Parts: sequence; structure tokens; C-alpha cells
Amino acid sequence: MVVLGRGGAGKTTLSVRLSRVTGIPVLELDAHFWSADLVPLDWDRWVAVQGELAAADDWIMDGDLGPYDVLAPRLARADTVLLLDFALLRCVWNAARRSRERADFWWWVLTWRVRHRRRLLQEIRRHAPMADVVVLRGPGAVAAYLDGTGR
Repeated sequence: MVVLGRGGAGKTTLSVRLSRVTGIPVLELDAHFWSADLVPLDWDRWVAVQGELAAADDWIMDGDLGPYDVLAPRLARADTVLLLDFALLRCVWNAARRSRERADFWWWVLTWRVRHRRRLLQEIRRHAPMADVVVLRGPGAVAAYLDGTGR
């Protein structure tokens, strides 16, 4: 399973909750992509790391790295893709409360819906055509999904 969405949408929170329910381990991609001083991996290394992570039988890959991301390695092995399409203000609030962020992170959060969402959907169609794709638009939709009443 791949969990994508704007920064601050709650990808990690949802992934951890899903892991508790299913017993499937969470692979938090930020921990594999960013160094301690917030320097990203180079493109080739990021593709290789994802290939290694996706080789496992079961996983929940939590992360959307915006303009730095290479989605194909994990989408190609995903059976389910959850896309958190939450409101900008909710995401900004959540992100501001949690940690330090780079300026490019904030630009990505602000422009996600108009600049990055379309690319995500195109990449999902291209690399995960058989995956179950679920777009969750807020906490209520997440709760319904988790209790089985949502799609």
C-alpha cells in the first residue's frame, strides 16, 4: 500500500493506524530520503532504495516527497494507493505544529493541489493501473475508510 498526499495531511498517522489494524509494517519514506540535516538523496539512489524497500512482500509506504519524488518503483508494486487530498489550511496547521521544514516544503504544501496532485494521479494511472485507488478528502473520510464504511 502506498499513502500519498500533501505535507501535513496525516500520511504517517494514517499509515501507523493501518499498520496496527493489519499488522503490515510501515516504511516511512522521509526517514529513508532525507538526511539528518535535510539533504535529499540523489535521484538514482532514491530509485534504488525504493526498489529495495518494495521488494518485501508486505508494506505500507508512507510518503510523498513532492518535486523530489520518483513514484514508479513503489507504485509498480502497490495493490492499494491512498491519496489524502485534505484542505490547505488543515495541512499547514498540522505541518506547522510538528517540526522544522525547509522553504521548498512550504512551497510544495501551498501549491500541491494545483501543481502536484495532477502529476500524482497521472503517475498512479501509469504505474499502478491495477491498484485500488482511494482519494480521502478529510478526517471523516479517513475514519470511514478505517471502519470499513468508506471505500
